[in-house]
Amino acid sequence: MSTYRDLPLPRALGAARAGVTPRGAARATVLRTVQARERRSHLSAPRVPTVGIDIGGTKVMAGVVDADGAILEKVRTETPDKSKSPQAVEDTIVELVLDLSDRHDVHAVGIGAAGWVDADRNRVLFAPHLSWRNEPLRDRLSGRLAVPVMVDNDANTAAWAEWRFGAGRGQDHLVMITLGTGIGGAILEDGRVKRGKYGVAGEFGHMQVVPGGHRCPCGNRGCWEQYSSGNALVREARELAAADSPVAHNIIERVQGSVPDITGPLITELAREGDAMCVELLQDIGQWLGVGIANLAAALDPQGFVIGGGVSAADDLLIAPARDAFRRHLTGRGYRPEATIARAQLGPEAGMVGAADLARLVARRFRRAKRRRVERYERYERYAEARRTPSTPQDSQQ
Repeated sequence: MSTYRDLPLPRALGAARAGVTPRGAARATVLRTVQARERRSHLSAPRVPTVGIDIGGTKVMAGVVDADGAILEKVRTETPDKSKSPQAVEDTIVELVLDLSDRHDVHAVGIGAAGWVDADRNRVLFAPHLSWRNEPLRDRLSGRLAVPVMVDNDANTAAWAEWRFGAGRGQDHLVMITLGTGIGGAILEDGRVKRGKYGVAGEFGHMQVVPGGHRCPCGNRGCWEQYSSGNALVREARELAAADSPVAHNIIERVQGSVPDITGPLITELAREGDAMCVELLQDIGQWLGVGIANLAAALDPQGFVIGGGVSAADDLLIAPARDAFRRHLTGRGYRPEATIARAQLGPEAGMVGAADLARLVARRFRRAKRRRVERYERYERYAEARRTPSTPQDSQQ
């Protein structure tokens, strides 16, 4: 069992020039310096197990991850209904961490949240699928768990995992695109996650690609994710099925006429079986994906793109048309090196693995603090044992 729960927490980590520095302030100072150290620190970070947590709109997945990116144990539960208070989600996170710490010596916790996280990686500014609005998630959880906590956007953590252990290994300039319900993304440059001034960089899904196009939940029209995402794929299939189009015969039959039962995984499954409509829908999504990637290449000029998220399970049914569209729309095509486009390798665990690995970067200082607490505790136990030991007659005579 982890010693973190067995020892009392100190009220401070040390003294500052002006007095005693609160534990939370010391942690904030450490976390603010992490980004500048990311590239070199992952090579010298302590090789200790950490917990990574991936929070989405439907599930909370937690796992103990070692320094090589291997998952030692994984647990999963449903995300509490978003109508509940943020406390309900935080309670779920704490329960999962404490459960894992019963079997592993956990040294830090990293959280990948599906939302906007501020530059200090403390507050979730906005989470579309959860009731988090300017929520101080890191501070709240640090107060309940006796380990350092790191919070980041889930696309950032997934990109870090792919750069460290997956399809992005060896690339100094990498862009990750996550295709799920919408489109998320992340940028890595020289081995550092580029979070932007306010922490919300990488929201590629809300680039406008069709002025006056489909209305997006963000409030704008024509956003990229309205044409290349899981929602776009399902919307097109359902529209054809609702119109009783002849090309939708197979999928209508598969769902027994219940149009709301049409899902992205079902479309992918039928496409693999050769259904012409589903193949065409994935090609359309892939072509829009390629258009957006060409725009990003013009702005960022990365070495490679990694495509992750649930929709990427379609593999070459999606990636091949994306590559074709990318080459057709790339600025200066034929006169510049082309970035590679690859499917993510780590699958749905990427966000969890990346969160755990990023948390390892802040574990070193708190690992030392833990060691000092253990040493103090052991000294106290030796002192208490000596006080409890009765004196011998020889001692009495002296």
